[in-house]
Amino acid sequence: MICSYKNCKNISLDESECRIEAKTVLPKKRIDGSKLSINWKSDGEAKFHKDCWGDILKLSRARTKKKDGPNMSQQEKILVKEAKKSFEQFDSLQHLCSEAKRVAKMITSSKHCVAFTGAGISTSAGIGDYRGKSGKWTEMDQNSLDVDSMFEADEPETKKRKTQNDQGTINSEEDETEEENGEEDGVPYESLRPTYTHEALYKLMEEGYLKLIISQNGDGLHGLSGVQHDKISELHGNVFIEKCELCEKRYERNFYVMDDVSSQYYEELEDYGKTDIRKPKHAKKCEKCGLCHRTGRKCEKKGCRGFLMDSIINFGDMLEDEISERADHHACQCDLMLCLGTTLQVTPASDLVELGKHPLRLIICNRQETHMDDVCTKKGKDGTQIGSRVFGDCDVFFREVMKHIMDPENLKKWEGGRESRMKTYDKKRA
Repeated sequence: MICSYKNCKNISLDESECRIEAKTVLPKKRIDGSKLSINWKSDGEAKFHKDCWGDILKLSRARTKKKDGPNMSQQEKILVKEAKKSFEQFDSLQHLCSEAKRVAKMITSSKHCVAFTGAGISTSAGIGDYRGKSGKWTEMDQNSLDVDSMFEADEPETKKRKTQNDQGTINSEEDETEEENGEEDGVPYESLRPTYTHEALYKLMEEGYLKLIISQNGDGLHGLSGVQHDKISELHGNVFIEKCELCEKRYERNFYVMDDVSSQYYEELEDYGKTDIRKPKHAKKCEKCGLCHRTGRKCEKKGCRGFLMDSIINFGDMLEDEISERADHHACQCDLMLCLGTTLQVTPASDLVELGKHPLRLIICNRQETHMDDVCTKKGKDGTQIGSRVFGDCDVFFREVMKHIMDPENLKKWEGGRESRMKTYDKKRA
């Protein structure tokens, strides 16, 4: 791995070091890479030392050019501005290991530990996140961005000309086409399996250290790992659970229950005023979110036959009372909150992490900054830090945490049993 900053004094970049990973939106026209201060890859990705990223941000903010020293063109400042919106951070391995040891002690000494999980704990299972450098919402924002027009607006008339496709040129349009041809459509929900973090949280629950998991994820992986319904609050629903709209009986399936066709039908009508999709007979538009919650199946309870609905909470929908009340109850009793794989931006879900006993003890592990980071580094009356902030992958962090919670022999046995557990997961989804 090498640093993408051309003025880096030590171009080698080790995975054990602090680093920054970013992704920008390259213009479709060819640009002369030799005139850029960053070696952007054809997909817009780049990796940096943390100090180098700091220097890049300073250059991007500079209003005047220096006579001596590096400078950045107005065009590249646009690229950096976009990369800055979703860049990801990784702490050094030394810091991660040190914090893991502290966090393990906090978990084992807490009286009411609660976990609050987001999409970041499922990325290693094969499902994308939302606000990462390649996240769903990030890519939607980037796809709507006309970088070419921004480049033209910042480029002096006398300098507007085609660049030659020489060795230093980046042609993002051609390279993007090549990537799309070999791109996977994504992993089906039925094929997803719990990550190390999912399994570690279930193990902590088995050992009595973790009281509840509050999840924003709808992938069903916490339940698949073994977590019982009364030990989890899936605030935004579960793609494997459907419920009757009449008697409210719930069904947990081994298949994805959503009817995406009906939702797409209403979505296209809203966006374009027309659609080529034929409306399914069972389809019904939700007054709150504007999509369809009916799955096309009916209740199996004798004498009911009500339509079954998915349990997913879309934008505009209300959280389910029983699920949100359970989350609220445990959040208020919490003396240690594990915030994993989330940027804490989605409300009212993220408000729960602030309901715990004071002083708030938060453990946050993800790749991006959150508005609660400062709380993690606050110090108690004895002068010690009361929380922990780790930038990086949850799986890497929890592998270190579990080393300090379980004795070596039991840890080896538990980690070695993953293959057997995978077979159990496969049967549950068969």
